[in-house]
Amino acid sequence: MKRSQQQTSSLNILVVDDETNIRKTLSYCLAVEGHTVIAVSNLVDAIDEVRRRSFDMAFVDLKLRQENGMDLIPVLAAESPWTKTVIITAHGSIESAVEAIRHGAADYIQKPFTPDQVRLLTQRIIRIRELENEITVLKEDMQRSNPETSFQSKNVGMRRVIETAKKAAASEAIVLLRGESGTGKSAFARAIHQWSARTAKPMAVVACPSVPADLLESELFGHVKGAFTGAVRDYPGRIAVCEGGTLFLDEIADMALPVQAKLLRFIQDREYERLGEATPRRADVRIIAATNADLDKRVAEGRFREDLFYRLNVISLTLPPLRERPEDILPLAEKFLAHFCRANHKSIFGFTDEVAAALKGYRWPGNVRELRNTIERAVILGSGEQIGKVDLPENIAPAAGAPAIGDRVPLSVIEELHIRRILADTSSLQEAADVLGMDQATLWRRRKAYGI
Repeated sequence: MKRSQQQTSSLNILVVDDETNIRKTLSYCLAVEGHTVIAVSNLVDAIDEVRRRSFDMAFVDLKLRQENGMDLIPVLAAESPWTKTVIITAHGSIESAVEAIRHGAADYIQKPFTPDQVRLLTQRIIRIRELENEITVLKEDMQRSNPETSFQSKNVGMRRVIETAKKAAASEAIVLLRGESGTGKSAFARAIHQWSARTAKPMAVVACPSVPADLLESELFGHVKGAFTGAVRDYPGRIAVCEGGTLFLDEIADMALPVQAKLLRFIQDREYERLGEATPRRADVRIIAATNADLDKRVAEGRFREDLFYRLNVISLTLPPLRERPEDILPLAEKFLAHFCRANHKSIFGFTDEVAAALKGYRWPGNVRELRNTIERAVILGSGEQIGKVDLPENIAPAAGAPAIGDRVPLSVIEELHIRRILADTSSLQEAADVLGMDQATLWRRRKAYGI
């Protein structure tokens, strides 16, 4: 708890005031509290700083000689919507300060102010940021609607991966998660973020195959209005959004080479540019990447940059497929059963012996994700006190009359069954894609759609 409180109390703060004494006083008060402070005297320098780095909070004087501090509010809103602006005002301009709040400022502080007033105001902004981050996490959890991952295993290899992940979380090192689709790489990435000192800061997730190659650069680094057709407003990008936190790049092997080059530069220098502008920006973001592809082979084929691979491969964790940890199948199934019974208000108390044998004997090409989806389906369709064979999909517990080509069933049923069988009979996603005659990204989307 102490570490978490210490982490949340540290903000990046911009001070904009034309009076030297005010800048020095504010900078000293804030630095003593552990905050990082940049102080400038005019709007031009302020805008330049805002475009170079991310700020959690900004103290802005309402009157800056011939300039109006309120003019900085829309710039901050466009460049970093999460920044909380506090207007510094003299006694005679309270009405203007209230007007600034109507335009987006978070609060105001009146001159002359004391260190205690600054401290209390900053603590209030910290709490607002914490609540916003908590709401974001809760929304993501609700959208995923998945049971909480319990990082426990009876398998020696899996326990070793969990222990290494916890050690890696305490560092700032890049972590590369490898393993087949559905083995839990996304859950591990979130756990590493939660176990780390960055847990109070945001975590952004970018699934590289789901974003078109020509838009991935914008998704990561952001863009300015007019940078390309369809860019009707400024977009900060995922890196800026998770300032101080973690960026998880899922299926990074599918990242286009030009974007790989820009990511490499960011990892090396912590600098990047938004599309459509030349101003370099800095960000403090930890990278976690995941892939189900053979990156060594991709490097040899020239489809993945060797220098980026070495930068990513600092701490590499390979998650074993579910078929290699059979002792975990039934405990996981029981955990999913309890979760989905609660979610669907059902009372199902376990599995028949026949179902337990079928679950343990199946190869699970979709790994933990497929097991979870199988149990969810069984809970929804099940009507007895236990999950029976009839509640399982045909490919896991075949029965007479399984769908075949020519049967009067939707094409998607045949396609799903065929994909499942091919995945079970092949050793890699690429081999399965070759057999099915589709590219790996298309197969990845099909697996997501069918829950394999």
